[in-house]
This record gives sequence, C-alpha cells and structure tokens, in this order.
Amino acid sequence: MAEMVPNPLHEALGETLRTVEPLVREIESSLDAPCREFHSGKVWTGPVAKRFDAELASRHARVRDSGDRILADLRQAMARTPRQVTEEEARAIRSRYGLP
Repeated sequence: MAEMVPNPLHEALGETLRTVEPLVREIESSLDAPCREFHSGKVWTGPVAKRFDAELASRHARVRDSGDRILADLRQAMARTPRQVTEEEARAIRSRYGLP
C-alpha cells in the first residue's frame, strides 16, 4: 500500500481560509458602526438621506452575504478535499496548482 502524505491542496485551502476569514470579518465589522450611526438619523436627515441609508444598508448586507458565501465555499472545498493522498497524487496536485 502506498504511503499517505498530507494533501497540499487541503493545506492550501486551510491556509487560505485562515487568511481570508479575519479579513472578511474585519470588512464586515468596519461597516457596522458607520451604518448604525447613519441609520440613527443624527448624521443626515431628509429624503435623500433616507435613500442613501437604504442603499448603504443594502450594500452592507451584500458585503456580509458575499463574505459568508466565500467562507462557506472554502469550507465546502476543504470538506470535499481529502486530508491525505499518496506521494504521487501530492506531486501531481503541487504541479497542477503551483504549490510548494
């Protein structure tokens, strides 16, 4: 039986998730306070402000949904990717994806 080694693709996906998740959360949280402040009605009022507030809230929700979708896709890719493969498969994966 062939010796099993860590799958470089699984490791790369895990590293990507560890890098991307804090960035996604930082982007989301950086929009929270400005959206709350604007929505309070103390920053700007009137019909144009209401339209702007609605657009800002919509974009904030899209950012949050997009970030969650990206993280979910990465987690699903990791779940589908075996943790270990044969040395031959690991070489082929490294070659195919340009991994070290």
